[in-house]
Amino acid sequence: MKKPKNEVKITFHSRSVNERLARSIVAAFAAQADPSVSVLADLRTAVSEAVTNAIVHAYPDEMGKITMTLKLYDDGRLTVKIADRGCGIPDVAEAMTPLFTTGGEERSGLGFSVMESFCDKVKVRSKVGKGTAVTLYKTLTEKGGESR
Repeated sequence: MKKPKNEVKITFHSRSVNERLARSIVAAFAAQADPSVSVLADLRTAVSEAVTNAIVHAYPDEMGKITMTLKLYDDGRLTVKIADRGCGIPDVAEAMTPLFTTGGEERSGLGFSVMESFCDKVKVRSKVGKGTAVTLYKTLTEKGGESR
């Protein structure tokens, strides 16, 4: 992958109020590529799911830190990496199965499915006791600079 034309990295506490902050940051950062409103909405939804997963599942009994790294490339591709140093996921494939959840009755188990439906690609890496990194890939503009 080529060097990004712009990059931002922010770390915040695993507090539910920061999910809204993450959505706002990704929308503001992506706006420089002039994507359509629907592309921005998709991106905000996917980021919301990834950050919420980190808040709810990575640190079930304590406050932790979440780092979000955004990279924008000349061709309109955006990557958003949301990483934590929480408990990790024992079986990533199982966790990505629709309706699977470890979050109790109030959780739907659709977070990864939502991310995949709103992004071009979703990559998840996790180690038990070390944390999880979810990388979202989204093309913001078509060739020629037009918004998708």
